[in-house]
Amino acid sequence: MEPFHDEGKAEGSYAPADRDSSVMRVIGEEDLHGFTFEGLKRKLGTHSETLSRILARLEEQGVLTKTEHGYIVTERGRDLSGARQIGQHRTGIVLLRTLLPDYQNGRVVSGLMGRWFGPLRWLGYSEDGNGTTLKWITEGGRIQVDAIFNQQELVIEGRILDGEGLSEAVAASHQLVGYISRLYDQGHHRLQNYHSGGPGVFEN
Repeated sequence: MEPFHDEGKAEGSYAPADRDSSVMRVIGEEDLHGFTFEGLKRKLGTHSETLSRILARLEEQGVLTKTEHGYIVTERGRDLSGARQIGQHRTGIVLLRTLLPDYQNGRVVSGLMGRWFGPLRWLGYSEDGNGTTLKWITEGGRIQVDAIFNQQELVIEGRILDGEGLSEAVAASHQLVGYISRLYDQGHHRLQNYHSGGPGVFEN
């Protein structure tokens, strides 16, 4: 497939088509480093065949790399999408905030990737020098929940598309944190909640 050309652009430069731009926009807004086909489909509400063609074009243009676990955004893709740093321009509602132990975050993050929790389906992840954000979304794309591992703090944020479903998002976030707590318990640590009313402990 030949690269897209546009007047005033250098030979071989890439200018995404309108449908491709919707994927690039989500990659940039979510700062995605990796994602799954089904997760992105839920996020965009796009037909499977349409999304498959878009991702194939982006892969041919060197924007994405397909792996057995989904898609990885290349450095070229991150440059084109204008990805932001973790914590910039966040619009979610803070559902839970917890303190983290001094270590084992890498093991816990790896144990969470790709898993489902209640109505939450795996979307993908982002990361930078500040930390890692894991992302889940519901089947219809109405609710998104992000787990932000930032230094010694974990923040669970919810984004609700139609203004309803807050209680569902809160319940899903508690399921998620319950599983995270069990992962830390394997290393004999507990998470302390200080979102409201001072510290407390998340029990299994």
